[in-house]
Amino acid sequence: MTANSEKLHRMKELVGILREASKAYYTQDTEIMSNFEYDKLYDELTELERETGMVLTGSPTVNVGYEAVDELPKEAHESPMLSLGKTKDREELRDWLGDKEGVLSWKLDGLTIVLTYQDGELLKAVTRGNGAVGEVITNNAKVFKNIPLRIRYQGELILRGEAVITYQDFEEINSQIDDVDAKYKNPRNLCSGSVRQLNNQITAERNVRFYAFALVKADGADFENSREKQFEFLQEQGFDVVQYLKVNAENIIDAVAEYESRVPTYEVPSDGLVLMYDDIAYGRSLGRTAKFPRDSIAFKWADEIRETTLKEIEWSASRTGLINPVAIFEPVELEGTTVSRASVHNISILKGLKLGIGDRITVYKANMIIPQIAENLTCSDNLEIPDTCPVCGGRTELRAVNEVQSLYCTNPDCDAKKIKSFTLFVSRDAMNIDGLSEATLEKFIGKGFLHQYQDVFHLDRHKPEIVEMEGFGERSYKKLIDGIEKAREVELPNLIYSLGIANIGLANAKVICRYFQYDIDAMRHVTAEELSEIDGIGEVIAKAFVDYFSDAKKNEMFDNLLKEVHIVREEIDEIEQTLEGKTFVVTGSLELFGSRNELKELIEKKGGKVAGSVSAKTVCLINNDAASNSSKNKKAKELNVPILTEEQFMAAYLGMELSNE
Repeated sequence: MTANSEKLHRMKELVGILREASKAYYTQDTEIMSNFEYDKLYDELTELERETGMVLTGSPTVNVGYEAVDELPKEAHESPMLSLGKTKDREELRDWLGDKEGVLSWKLDGLTIVLTYQDGELLKAVTRGNGAVGEVITNNAKVFKNIPLRIRYQGELILRGEAVITYQDFEEINSQIDDVDAKYKNPRNLCSGSVRQLNNQITAERNVRFYAFALVKADGADFENSREKQFEFLQEQGFDVVQYLKVNAENIIDAVAEYESRVPTYEVPSDGLVLMYDDIAYGRSLGRTAKFPRDSIAFKWADEIRETTLKEIEWSASRTGLINPVAIFEPVELEGTTVSRASVHNISILKGLKLGIGDRITVYKANMIIPQIAENLTCSDNLEIPDTCPVCGGRTELRAVNEVQSLYCTNPDCDAKKIKSFTLFVSRDAMNIDGLSEATLEKFIGKGFLHQYQDVFHLDRHKPEIVEMEGFGERSYKKLIDGIEKAREVELPNLIYSLGIANIGLANAKVICRYFQYDIDAMRHVTAEELSEIDGIGEVIAKAFVDYFSDAKKNEMFDNLLKEVHIVREEIDEIEQTLEGKTFVVTGSLELFGSRNELKELIEKKGGKVAGSVSAKTVCLINNDAASNSSKNKKAKELNVPILTEEQFMAAYLGMELSNE
């Protein structure tokens, strides 16, 4: 490691330490180090920044403010950003390399960004766009997790890289969204939306990372005609570069195998590898085709493909009205598991595949994970797109967004929408009504018992019919009614969550209710601007909440519901909020608590938060089996997050020493 690399490594350490100290001091009212120690480390970082000429993202010595814009301006790239030629054949990859040396790296699956630095300062950041014209996202790039804001090199530096969101961060963001329809589909889509936000505060909250994969311009710098030297130069400037290996014809097959073995545990989404000639001049001498440069090639993992027969298309309706086609086929073995279903995603893809019942199709797992149809060998193209909803019989319509067609049910009273909505309404974190499974709700809705939420509290009007239904009798009916009567006593956050407002989970509902001191009228008339200023409530959540209570019909429904319930005020003892600002993760079987939800409720009652996955923000992972090889344990060890048993957690954070007697 060079002296400059050691300094850069130390700078990254200091930025992390100082940010945690600032967060503890300013947002959690706690001190994890003295002012003297903080000032000492701050001065050390300042001196290292002066010596290296670099300033890293997140450094406390600079303040990158949040800024909102009305639109993202467009800008043409100085040189076109071409796609790469592709192969799935390892021997072809070796033949392509020939007797030359190459640099083999991950092909990351995110959003390509071009960065330009001038006089050592980040000047602009532009997305790839269509390859010729991209969107300027400079403000957003400044809040990426790992882009240096200032570098040592003083000339004009242009480089390309991939903006990505790790699987860990993707899972954590999705775990905070209780609405299944609102969850993000994959890390790439989440990253694309995060990078292109109009308000860079949202970008900052998404933990976007940047990995450099190509140096375009650095006048005056000598790279000894080597791509590897370019990577080393970029690392010395403070950039994270894609992981790479130097290869030749003799070791490239083994190198590809090594990458392949790491796919299941690699934290960054990747859809293959990239091979470049290390010899820069030789690569440039080859020129390019109309579509591809000749100095590099992409290697895509050879998917395990199986042939099978399409049995049917299942039309799956959601509570948003979207009707997704799902292919059902004869079961096949793929990547070690049995697969019989694959989403077709939308009507455009369905039409492109020319599907028909009985067609011979090939299926695979995209990126070795998600079942997909690869090809239709028969192409009978005889599927009819339903003109009525498979659930309610209402009229359907095709809607095109960005030239992609999808099918929607137009009936606002669609039973599918109702079933999903009522299922959420009666769930444990909402009204918590036992005896109303989704299957039972479907029966009640089908018989016309339920139209609005308040109807749940008047199911006694239908007693003669209910007790005669299969699976019911006098005892089951009484248990159901008792559960409904018990649910009339409800805390306001649970009631708000039960409404099914997009992106509003129970945790968010609690934050909003506490902020407004449980004043329902104030909550219903808040502006999106005021709501988004609450810590933990972003622009998307604020808009969804305000839009819901701006709807006259929804307000009427809520008023009717309020007549049926009694709001029980959650008693908050401020002295007991000992876990305020702390995030925990719970996994494995529990011994002291009946369920994870019981432990979660205790932590939240103390002001803490329970996340679905381990991150750098996690205070500790609660797991009675610290020696297990679970993914959460591995991640905790990687991030130096303590793994505590229930007893250790209770002692450390609740001050409760448990006797062994």
